[in-house]
Amino acid sequence: MNIQTFVGKDIAPCIPHLARLRMTVFRAFPYLYEGSADYEETYLATYAASPDSVFVLAFEGGEIVGASTGLPMADETDEVKAPFLASGRDPAGIFYFGESVLLESYRGRGIGVRFFEEREAHARRLGRFSTLAFCAVERPPHHPARPADYVPLHAFWGRRGFVHHPELVAEFRWRDIGDAQETGKPLSFWLKDLS
Repeated sequence: MNIQTFVGKDIAPCIPHLARLRMTVFRAFPYLYEGSADYEETYLATYAASPDSVFVLAFEGGEIVGASTGLPMADETDEVKAPFLASGRDPAGIFYFGESVLLESYRGRGIGVRFFEEREAHARRLGRFSTLAFCAVERPPHHPARPADYVPLHAFWGRRGFVHHPELVAEFRWRDIGDAQETGKPLSFWLKDLS
């Protein structure tokens, strides 16, 4: 397993591969995401356009099997910034973790921990952020697509030093697998103080 870090536009050649990886991993619960390559490549281009963004990629035999992203929240979309602005928090001091996606067969090997460590190290090197943040989709406990053995990642995130802030909620729209139309989903935020 080879872990490499890319910054800003250096990720551009990998965007089509990352788009496919995101669509594969996010089909699973709790996201149940029916993605499109066009949307994914547009979304990832937002990160590539930020000179202070970071991509931590896991390679196996030359193939990308995992990826983790981050960028200054000031460079994120309005949907991400809205709950922070509404609560009086300045996005300029926040570094946002976009996602961590890893093929299932590679989980449980410490790669997820490494993703968090590398992104935090990048944010600290930039030297102007007091807070790390990410968000996760909220699904009802008895959602019909929830696997019987599903375990939320709350404990894992807590061990990384993140605290859940259910008062900070963004809404994103996507089409669930099997649905004809997009619907809004609430995503709540987890924060970590860098001081």
